[in-house]
Amino acid sequence: MASSKSDALANFPESLYEGTLDCVHCGLCLTHCPTYRVTGRESSSPRGRIYMMRGVAEGDLPFDQTIADELHLCLGCRACESACPSGVEYGSLLEAGRAAAAEAGLRPGVRHRLEGLALRHVLPAPRRLRAFTTFLDWAQRLKLDSWLTAVWPRGLRRAWSLLPPVPPRAARRPLPQFTPAEGPRRGCVALHEGCLMPELFGAVNRATVRVLSRNGYDVVVPQGQRCCGALLAHAGDLDSARSLARQNVKAFTSDASFDMVLSNSAGCGAALRETHHWLPEDGAALSSRVRDVCEWLDEVGLRAPLGHLPLRVAYDDPCHLVHAQQVAAAPRRLLEKIPGLELLQHRDAEACCGAAGTYGLLQPEMSAPILEAKIQSLAEVEPEVVATGNPGCLLQIRSGAEERDLPFRVLHPIELIDAAHHAAS
Repeated sequence: MASSKSDALANFPESLYEGTLDCVHCGLCLTHCPTYRVTGRESSSPRGRIYMMRGVAEGDLPFDQTIADELHLCLGCRACESACPSGVEYGSLLEAGRAAAAEAGLRPGVRHRLEGLALRHVLPAPRRLRAFTTFLDWAQRLKLDSWLTAVWPRGLRRAWSLLPPVPPRAARRPLPQFTPAEGPRRGCVALHEGCLMPELFGAVNRATVRVLSRNGYDVVVPQGQRCCGALLAHAGDLDSARSLARQNVKAFTSDASFDMVLSNSAGCGAALRETHHWLPEDGAALSSRVRDVCEWLDEVGLRAPLGHLPLRVAYDDPCHLVHAQQVAAAPRRLLEKIPGLELLQHRDAEACCGAAGTYGLLQPEMSAPILEAKIQSLAEVEPEVVATGNPGCLLQIRSGAEERDLPFRVLHPIELIDAAHHAAS
């Protein structure tokens, strides 16, 4: 017998049910959804998932493994939000639905337990993450890849294939807590350096600091900052995400000396900008101060001169920048300012690359065709560089290019701006 609506709502957040009522089932989201494009199934679309969540809340559908699996098949790219005329906050609904699935015990299996262990106890813990990265560094140096990947399960083999060469220890050293502005001072900004960025993309963080300093900004890196919590929230662990958010609120709002909090990671920036969703009482104090670094530089303008960079560059939109933060034109405008740089247009630049945090590891069968479509669209325009502003996208597109033996490099836009400043000096 189906449970009553009131009984279902006792186990399903009422706010989640109310959010599903905003969807009018128009279907405009369907063609923008990567999983619907691949499967053609209504249940694998935003509209279908919302319908299922509403059915569970109303007691018309059992909250079973089939529904939980569909929730986790979603990439959370939020392209549907950009297409939705009703303003449905699908990202929040998805996080709440996944949290309810976790509470109901609908995330079985070793793969998901390993994900939870890594997200709760390694990624947000700088010392543990640094130790793990050091292990990866030695494994790569000693050429242990062959026997390690031979005994590891497929998901871990996929994770290994995504890794770039781990930077040397010197490139992974902490950023200075304060970097003064070069020339006349325009203001002061704080940088959220992220958890994965310092270990694998320290060069991006250092380029970010240099560009901001050269353009007249003091750069502060608050010590108390933590992982943004985005991956935990996407996995359904909202309590852990809220805990990290509280620490970031404290780190970034206790000091009023800086004008803005900047992020160079699309996923982190989106999470920080939406802290008020997780912490309604005090999250807005942080959310209102967050900007993507390219968005900020486009807004205030580049002051330092840009030198000649004769490169063919394709800019690919990170999902959580273009859809969650609604930032699309700013990075392109900055790149177009670089003398000699030719900005190429490729098909479906706003489409997901299939990375989506841990998605490429947990859902490789779905991630692969999505990545293939992305790499094909990029290959058609023959870029020398693909620029994108999120670590997962950098890893995923780089991996896809290597699999097809394509010659382009994959860089963060801020690295190109930094190179252009250097070329002008």
